[in-house]
Amino acid sequence: MEKHLYESGLIGNCSYLAHIEKDTNISWLCFPRFDSDFIFGGMLDRNKGGEFTILPQNGGYTSEQSYLENTNVLQTKIVSSSGDSYTVTDFAPRFNNYERYYKPLMVVRKIEPIKGEPQIKIKCQPVTEYGSRMLKPSPGSNHISYFGAGQEIRLTTNCSIAYILEEKAFRVNRPIYLVLTYGRPLEAAIEITIERFLKSTIQYWRDWIKSTSIPNFNQIMVVRSALVLKMHQYEDTGAIIASSTSSLPESPGSTRNWDYRYCWMRDTYYTLNVFNHLGHFEELERYFEYIQNLPTDSEGRYQPLYSITGSALLEEKIVDLDGYMQNKPVRFGNQAYTHVQNDLYGQVLVSLLPLYADKRFIESEKSHSKPFIHNLLSKIEATMDEKDAGLWEFRNLQQQHCYTFLFHWAGACSAIKIADRLKDPEMKSKALELKAKATEKIEACYVPELKAYSQAIGTTNMDASTLQLITMGYFGDNIERANDHLIMLEKDLLAKNFLFYRYKHADDFGEPETTFLICAFWYIEALACVNRLDEAIEGFETLSKYCNHLRLFSEDVDQHTGSQWGNFPQTYSHVGLMNAAYRIGQKINKPDFLA
Repeated sequence: MEKHLYESGLIGNCSYLAHIEKDTNISWLCFPRFDSDFIFGGMLDRNKGGEFTILPQNGGYTSEQSYLENTNVLQTKIVSSSGDSYTVTDFAPRFNNYERYYKPLMVVRKIEPIKGEPQIKIKCQPVTEYGSRMLKPSPGSNHISYFGAGQEIRLTTNCSIAYILEEKAFRVNRPIYLVLTYGRPLEAAIEITIERFLKSTIQYWRDWIKSTSIPNFNQIMVVRSALVLKMHQYEDTGAIIASSTSSLPESPGSTRNWDYRYCWMRDTYYTLNVFNHLGHFEELERYFEYIQNLPTDSEGRYQPLYSITGSALLEEKIVDLDGYMQNKPVRFGNQAYTHVQNDLYGQVLVSLLPLYADKRFIESEKSHSKPFIHNLLSKIEATMDEKDAGLWEFRNLQQQHCYTFLFHWAGACSAIKIADRLKDPEMKSKALELKAKATEKIEACYVPELKAYSQAIGTTNMDASTLQLITMGYFGDNIERANDHLIMLEKDLLAKNFLFYRYKHADDFGEPETTFLICAFWYIEALACVNRLDEAIEGFETLSKYCNHLRLFSEDVDQHTGSQWGNFPQTYSHVGLMNAAYRIGQKINKPDFLA
């Protein structure tokens, strides 16, 4: 089977995200929010998904794509069969303006001739109602309006709008600007304004990277991952989504096609952990505001995921689209919002720990949150003996998962430190009690003959999530015990080239066919933790090759072909890479290693 890679790049400004293919097509763009209906959705249906391409007249061309260094500004270079060439620079404006971030619902495309006078054809066909209806264009003086999608979508340009409406080829001998807006249009001098926006956006991203604390190990990969993660926070509310896409299959024909455009409390824990390593706290502060406004059920319990505005209802529906590479079903919404996933309470506590442990946050910023922390501890206590769906979101399998107990333990450990900072003895007493109970539950997952911890109490199934017993410090300084557990996981779940399966047993959809990339990076991190550093470095360098041409990682990888599958890019995978790099960097920089 031929190796399959996602040949697109991502742009965004913390208000929206868009995918641009190597053929210049905007194949995925949801307006006005990450989780809205798509305006362009060719990724899921080439016929119904609309199109926004800038291609040579004769159709023959080669293409290269790259980001401007240390930015989320994307350039696609097209060389036509006649030898003429041009670049398309795509970006989402983001920069400081009036002491706030300017982040409009505006996609900017700049076309520049490089060689000759290339003849191009611009095709812009936005759609609505999940591709069932194409928007009707209406020409203006220097723009085209598209109506029927809630608010006006406008394409403002300095080239002939007749050429665009008629999809007529024309020569490019000067910079051409295309500005696609939702709601409020661009009403300013287009050339001067867009050049200022471009310069300011480039400067914003480069300044943001300079302000991060990046480990010395494999900085190129870590920088790109940091830029990817930043784009996935919906800044208006503070929510952080798992991925920008929906229904990209975990493997061909698997029907494991899910909508990931929501805020999982678990995924957010991992992302915020990385931002903490980077020395960025703005994202954590915004998320703290978000979770304090989330609705709970009558018992005060949280869902595993919410919409980016905190809505609890995420009803899953199947839409009549062809699907990515003919993989159906295409789902919008996610039924996992109904699941019981009890690890999330501990994850929220661990996520918030820096607010209390780091002296850079003043007391008044979190002293009002005592009831919030107490409530999270009470939920850990209430769910300690409860079966749940686990982090892999089994739809028809409830167990007492080791991973859930690990986060009960980690949450309790965090609450102990928070209680010390808040000088709350009652909170500390409760946290110590829960830490002990969680430890008992974790030990109930231990299988003596395997010298390892199983997926759940009462089973011998191995699960890659238990790698985090090692990475989160559950074993303390007992390297031998940690390595025994790691060896058993290797025997059962390790694939070739350091790839790793989540688990091997059958679930609701059969046996998993592809490896899960974050599990592979957990494995690399675990290798570093047990001082198998040479293997960790080799593994990291091997796994780093499973990205696309822009160093973007998917959710899943087929170990046989090296193909990318699952939603893309996947924040989980980039988080895993960064944590592994951070851990290896720590080990390399230790004096005993240098000696």
